[in-house]
Amino acid sequence: MTEPKVRPQRSDWQRNHKRLVTVAAALVARDGAQVSLEEIAREAGVGSATLHRHFPSRHALLEEVFQDSVAHLRWRAGELADKDPRTALLTWLEELTVAAASTRGLAAALDAADNTAPYSHTCHGIVREATEDLMSRALRVAAIRPGVPPDDLITLVQAISQATEGDPPAAGRLLRLALEGIRHR
Repeated sequence: MTEPKVRPQRSDWQRNHKRLVTVAAALVARDGAQVSLEEIAREAGVGSATLHRHFPSRHALLEEVFQDSVAHLRWRAGELADKDPRTALLTWLEELTVAAASTRGLAAALDAADNTAPYSHTCHGIVREATEDLMSRALRVAAIRPGVPPDDLITLVQAISQATEGDPPAAGRLLRLALEGIRHR
């Protein structure tokens, strides 16, 4: 049996999709993740229904906006895997926190709720996988205490990032303070 052919999207669909993502990225950077979806549609020159056909939820749009940023973060986690396991995990969490505090809307994109994409392709899923990899290495050398769920660390990163949005030094400082609690004693 032959596989059904997947037709490429029409050029106007592709153009609208790209325009929506570009406009959303600019408005999220300016106004944050709660920017009006109607304003995004209006600025992109499309109707609200068109926006919702492309992105069934705000979170789906944020996923697309931050896809490249999260891919870069995942790459960075892979680079850190060659370092001392404790240092690698702490560096990863601090860099993730600072990136999310520096980039309006990124912390919201890391939220696990309201995802319509396959989990492993979501911003949260990608960051969770990187966190799990670095945590498992740190656990093997008893650099962190057992029983700390990766999602708790991601929630901590999100909370600090949202509380310190626009102030990366404060984000890093608060994370270092909080992480003393996961150190193995």
